[in-house]
Amino acid sequence: MEDGSSPVGKGRAEQYKGRVTVHVIIACIVAATGGSLFGYDVGISGGVASMDDFLQNFFPAVYKHKMEAHENNYCKYNNQGISAFTSTLYISGFVASIVAAPVTRKYGRRTSIIIGGINFLIGSALNAAAVDLEMLIIGRVLQGVGIGFGNQAIPLYLSEMAPTHFRGALNMMFQVATTFGIFTANMINYGTQQIQPWGWRLALGLAAIPTLLMTVGGIFIPETPNSLVERGSKEQGRKLLEKIRGTNEVDAEFQDMLDAGELAKSIKHPYWNILKRRYRPELVMAICMPAFQILTGINSILFYAPMLFQSMGFGREASLYSSALTGVVLALSTFISIATVDRLGRRPLLISGGIQMIICQVIAAIILGVKFGENQELSKSYSISVVVVLSLFVLAFGWSWGPLGWTVPSEIFPLEVRSAGQSITVAVNLLFTFIIAQAFLSLLCSFKYGIFLFFAGWITIMTIFVVLFLPETKGIPIEEMSIIWRKHWFWKRILPDDADRKSQDSGTELINLDMLSTAYEHAV
Repeated sequence: MEDGSSPVGKGRAEQYKGRVTVHVIIACIVAATGGSLFGYDVGISGGVASMDDFLQNFFPAVYKHKMEAHENNYCKYNNQGISAFTSTLYISGFVASIVAAPVTRKYGRRTSIIIGGINFLIGSALNAAAVDLEMLIIGRVLQGVGIGFGNQAIPLYLSEMAPTHFRGALNMMFQVATTFGIFTANMINYGTQQIQPWGWRLALGLAAIPTLLMTVGGIFIPETPNSLVERGSKEQGRKLLEKIRGTNEVDAEFQDMLDAGELAKSIKHPYWNILKRRYRPELVMAICMPAFQILTGINSILFYAPMLFQSMGFGREASLYSSALTGVVLALSTFISIATVDRLGRRPLLISGGIQMIICQVIAAIILGVKFGENQELSKSYSISVVVVLSLFVLAFGWSWGPLGWTVPSEIFPLEVRSAGQSITVAVNLLFTFIIAQAFLSLLCSFKYGIFLFFAGWITIMTIFVVLFLPETKGIPIEEMSIIWRKHWFWKRILPDDADRKSQDSGTELINLDMLSTAYEHAV
């Protein structure tokens, strides 16, 4: 076998035909709407948690602390209750993403999208109607289940529906929806904080609108051809592939799907198989990419932007306005990535974005370290400087690690372990999101301005990681991605050769692989 890992990956990319059809665009837009749920929650949490009416209802101790005249600026909001409100969603999403993998594999991508939408809808209703902290937390847990299923299935759906040479741009619809959700949440925070005493209920309840769009839309969008083939509906998968590619000349792409589908059927335990040596590069990326995405510090800034800006001396309205500005910058910067990702590639965007984020974090730390004490406010000029620097940080994240932290893991896994791989990606993302969300306010209180240097250090590590270990995936068909690892200077030393690979397998799995390989070679 040519690539040493599977009978898939024979280099048929140049034979792929097709274009971006209306069917693909509509299906991807509907599916990507799920990203707005994730984004809306990221944006809404910090704004609601800074509203006085919300704090008086659920966190009176924090409200009292906030109103004190001489408190430590960096510790104004340090409360594990608020952190739990923010982060509970992400730990439940972490668990749900693990459960979602076998569901997505056995019942399809659409089913997981619909399950995610229903859970998020119920959770939004509970949050809007909450009368005590327990009800609020239960709502957050259900929203987490929705995020876990949605984030597991949607990037897969987008990668599999998109034509090879437009996969990066179409996959980024998820990030566009996420950034639009963040921006919308910031605008809603700005408006609802003036509606007393129930503005926070409206802010939390409006999450139901994009949820309904995703759930209802999920009923009508088609399943991906890859998933249909994987589940045995080959003829249906062929017809759908012809429809979404706008041509009958899909033999090469469909053959890759058939090969991948046959191999997928031989893999009974994807989570166990993904640990094997031949999937080592993909597994490392599935863990490192989402972890690094969160360790940029972006979620901390987006979660707690209103509280962060209030800590710096901005008034309530000014802080929400400043956080809304970062939301606008994030949304617009994603379009830079969409326009360039399939021309420049993934690596240049990740590296350049990392360098700019490092510079911005260091500058922010210097300004706050020199000009911002524990019990004083920044001057107007320095406050504006901090907002500008953080906006430039968000801009760099928006064209690099924001969208590509989801895109790269979703496109690199072979079909036989794709659902498991994406599940690991989502689980790691949500686990680190939970950890940072739970710890950020305490870290801010302890590290003070050094929190920005903490994240700058991680961005330095991840930028070096990309330079050394991430091959370029631009223009590589999703079912032939295994080829790139065998050409990479490092991973080709890690991957087993044919003899080593076969020795790792046993029983019927090995027999199935050998039979499939032999049949394939004769056919060719």
